[in-house]
Amino acid sequence: MNSLLMELTKKACEAFEKCGYAHDLGLVRTSDRPDLCAFQCNGAFPAAKKYRKAPSVIAGEVSKVLKEDKDFASVSVKGAGFINLDVTDEFLLKFLCEMVNDPNTGVPQAEKEETILIDYGGPNAAKPLHVGHVRSAVIGEALKRIAKATGRRTVGDVHLGDWGLQMGMVMKELEDRGKLSDHIDITSEEWDTLYSDANAKKKLDPEFDKAAHEITYKFQNGDPMYLSEWKQLMKISLKGIGKMYDILGVQFDLWHGESDAAKYVGELMDALEKRNLLIDSMGAKVVDVSREEDTAPIPPVIIKKTDGSDIYATTDLAAIIEREKLFQPDEIWYVVDNRQALHFKQVFRCAKMAGIVENEEKLLHLGFGTINGPDGKPLKSRDGNVLKLSDFYKDVYTSVLARAAEGEDREENAHKIAVAAIKFGDLINFRAKDYIFDLEKFTSYEGKTGSFILYTISRINSVFRKAGKIELHVPEEIYTDSELNLIYALLLTGDKFLSAYEDKAPNVIAESAFDIAGAFSSFYAENKVLSETDEEKKNAWLYLMHATKVVLLKHLDALGIEAVERM
Repeated sequence: MNSLLMELTKKACEAFEKCGYAHDLGLVRTSDRPDLCAFQCNGAFPAAKKYRKAPSVIAGEVSKVLKEDKDFASVSVKGAGFINLDVTDEFLLKFLCEMVNDPNTGVPQAEKEETILIDYGGPNAAKPLHVGHVRSAVIGEALKRIAKATGRRTVGDVHLGDWGLQMGMVMKELEDRGKLSDHIDITSEEWDTLYSDANAKKKLDPEFDKAAHEITYKFQNGDPMYLSEWKQLMKISLKGIGKMYDILGVQFDLWHGESDAAKYVGELMDALEKRNLLIDSMGAKVVDVSREEDTAPIPPVIIKKTDGSDIYATTDLAAIIEREKLFQPDEIWYVVDNRQALHFKQVFRCAKMAGIVENEEKLLHLGFGTINGPDGKPLKSRDGNVLKLSDFYKDVYTSVLARAAEGEDREENAHKIAVAAIKFGDLINFRAKDYIFDLEKFTSYEGKTGSFILYTISRINSVFRKAGKIELHVPEEIYTDSELNLIYALLLTGDKFLSAYEDKAPNVIAESAFDIAGAFSSFYAENKVLSETDEEKKNAWLYLMHATKVVLLKHLDALGIEAVERM
């Protein structure tokens, strides 16, 4: 089904066309002055320039046609040519019913088949997840779900960092400890410190650094011993990484890594050599991706290091070849830190130059900012080190559990509320911006928080438990302004999802959920639903509560948040 604004735009476009004007002039949007009307159309202004008529004259002609449509309660021309629109209660209630019964909850579906591959998560297989991994996972999961909600086929790939020097460093550290063998046996505590210990040695000991590079070269080139030990380390790593993503409710279709892309490096090199793109630079192989129109220098992209080993750009390019072969995606989205913008510009340009993709516009870097502490700096642990993701989650969960109501589902509810706090607290912000994580604020039942949205659904559940067995039917009347405001918030769902998809902005869905929950809170405070003696009015209110729950669950699903039955 069409979204509400799409449906109203369709009517306005037909009216413009009937009056002899271009069909596409009838764009309808929500009103800038909700005190005057619910919707407005400003198409008379661009029409005035095109047809050399006063906008007020054009608006008058179009509004005359629109007044013939019984779905409009009022149509008027204000100012120099603004067309103000209000629709009937019957139209709103009918549209609400269709939306509630629609399998897509009123979200318009893509007109053609499209496949979107989303590269997100990006953990380093050599070390445990830290708080810096939250945003890629949470934003990427939401973007995948939003794309899927609009009818696209989606493929989510974690894209593990599992094939570079970091693995060689860890293997060298294990070798020094006498634990690199056919049967590697290390505790989770040891695993947590391996990379940091190896990194410290690398900085101080040139021999350690040299040996780590040699090991990296060997397993990348198929050395049986090191490749076998690499596989063992990957099993250990994936177990811990997978557990943490499961806790956050982040699900990947593919657990591919740089190692999977490495199989296509040969094909990449052939493509680059065929087009004479490779340049020798002090022993390394690079590609010049600069362009005349660049306003700032764009350095060459390194394909092979001086020792012949691969670099991130190598495997990222090879991964595009792999993805083109396996999925033929219409677009590939990279949900990666803003600081990698230059890297992706280099990679995308190189992919186009090598003929890996015809159009680099299909490759999108969707950057994000950092999670900061109250001091405005990236979150750290209490001892000043990088905060592990497991500790970050534990802090939030512990805070929520301390306030959770008693009951059999207390711990499960606390987990869901904690995840909602983390995800909603992140997603309510535009992804490209940094934000400050405030534990008390993000776990509050008031304000723009996941807890507030979950509490709204819990409140609705409570009303229906008290109401007992009831049979709802579509209302025939809207009784109060608070009902009307809530209905409008619900009916804009389809338009919000379209906007979130087009702008790659999950915050649009988070804001919409908050608007609905806020409108519901006002409605609920004003209308005493269960004690209402007028049965038709009571039914209308209960139906609206049912619709609110359906639509809010749609929003939460898009954000990757689970609801709770009671709070």
